[in-house]
Amino acid sequence: MRVLVTGAAGFIGSTVVDRLLADGHDVLGVDDLSRGKMENLEDAGRSSAFAFERFDITDAGLAALVGGYRPDSICHLAAQIDVRISVADPLLDARLNVLGTINVLEAARLAGARKFVFTSSGGSIYGTPSKLPVDETFPMAPESQYAASKCAGEIYLNVYRTAYNLQSTALALGNVFGPRQDPHGEAGVVAIFATAMLEGRQTKIFGDGTSTRDYVYVDDVADAFARSCTAGSGDGHRFNIGTGRETSVRELHTHVAQIVGVADNPEMAPPRVGELQAIALDTSLAQREIGWAPSVTLEEGLGRTVDWIRGRVAAPTG
Repeated sequence: MRVLVTGAAGFIGSTVVDRLLADGHDVLGVDDLSRGKMENLEDAGRSSAFAFERFDITDAGLAALVGGYRPDSICHLAAQIDVRISVADPLLDARLNVLGTINVLEAARLAGARKFVFTSSGGSIYGTPSKLPVDETFPMAPESQYAASKCAGEIYLNVYRTAYNLQSTALALGNVFGPRQDPHGEAGVVAIFATAMLEGRQTKIFGDGTSTRDYVYVDDVADAFARSCTAGSGDGHRFNIGTGRETSVRELHTHVAQIVGVADNPEMAPPRVGELQAIALDTSLAQREIGWAPSVTLEEGLGRTVDWIRGRVAAPTG
């Protein structure tokens, strides 16, 4: 099968690329490298089944690029992923996450692709659910511009499925963590905590530390994409991809500090606009429909992630 992956040089995208190649597929990675890194694709670059194009998904020439490759399936991971940026610059967020998604959908339609897998946000599209873990029957209730852009993407996904018979699946991801995650931002708290601790810098928690998230390991996420990109698999569904487990940011800090071997003493800071208080995802639908379930525990995944980061940061001096 020929699969096109947008956002291929990113943390999640590159892991999806590696999984698809391991499964024997041909893969074209597309990324504008504004956030992604070519070093994430070093393993993929050794495969004759992999090709890469540096390209902006909002560019009008995307249809020609996709049409030339004629993929069977598209895994769309390119996105603006920071809630704070979406609040500060909602037009940028909408250009990348809404117009960019439409551009990829239109390119998929014109190229005759059979399946489109969209990266949604289980951590934000449900707003503040009345009970946890939340399942897919709960209505979308975005409380940030980022969440609104992901909801819009799902709506357009359904339009293209209904109007053009483009099979589709939306994967509503929890808080994904693992090797290759960028610590220089606000979207990857595990990488941010671990990198700061390993470098001997002060860590910071926004809010009182009680907010909870559903942390899911990146290899498990790649497995969900691999299962979903086959035509007919999960068509027309949104699947929550998480663990169903709530972990507070304060608990997470303690876990990471224990693994790194440093004191558990974060600085507390005011909460940020647009951040939700609590989320956990019911993933039983994904298990029933595509046989997916998380296999890596939080503790195991944190250990792997810290080991990876440890090999790439400078130890503190003095």
